[in-house]
Amino acid sequence: MPNTTTNNDPICPLCDRPIPDGSRSLHHLIPKLKGGKGGPTVLLHQICHKEVHATLTEAELARNFNTVPALRTHPRLEKFLCWVRKRPPGFRSKVPGKRRGR
Repeated sequence: MPNTTTNNDPICPLCDRPIPDGSRSLHHLIPKLKGGKGGPTVLLHQICHKEVHATLTEAELARNFNTVPALRTHPRLEKFLCWVRKRPPGFRSKVPGKRRGR
């Protein structure tokens, strides 16, 4: 059964699309391993969250990309966000992602 969205679905702060049930993932803006265990979090699409962690190391996230506006400025994430915004809210990649070279 395909994911459906409702007006009550939260909006992903990265791609600005509604996040249906089953596609939600909590992202620590400062990684837990870098002192962010009790810190701020944001609710993202699972696919957006995976792309963040495939793109950036924990150290890079803690040091330079610990806000949503900062994440949006990363060149690879900018390109990904332009691409994913054209997909339906419940879209999931059928190909497993991996960490790409930096």
